[in-house]
Amino acid sequence: QVQLVESGGGLVHPGGSLRLSCVASGFTLDYYAIGWFRQAPGKEREGVSCISINYSSTYYTDSVKGRFTVSRDNAKNTAYLLMNSLEPEDTAVYHCAAVPFRHYKGCSNTGFDFWGQGTQVTVSS
Repeated sequence: QVQLVESGGGLVHPGGSLRLSCVASGFTLDYYAIGWFRQAPGKEREGVSCISINYSSTYYTDSVKGRFTVSRDNAKNTAYLLMNSLEPEDTAVYHCAAVPFRHYKGCSNTGFDFWGQGTQVTVSS
């Protein structure tokens, strides 16, 4: 059974950090591009960061550049999103997603095949 499971969300003060994890099961992430997306209440889901295989390309939406870092550990079949200097505007449900690299056309939420259930990130004082 193909599955992506996120973890690491929670409540953090502004300026704090969280590291999200995305563990894949039922398939091997080695040949998949991975994306992190988020959806805040009343807003569209947006691509936060995406990474292709072998780090050949990474993408960050402008609002997180310099603060978030995407990474992957194929040996652990896991992807990560390290989030530093968190802001209240980062509050959302964060999802990871995967698509076979040959089908990867960029960090669009319509271009990924497999999705996790999401983990809540709340940034508040």
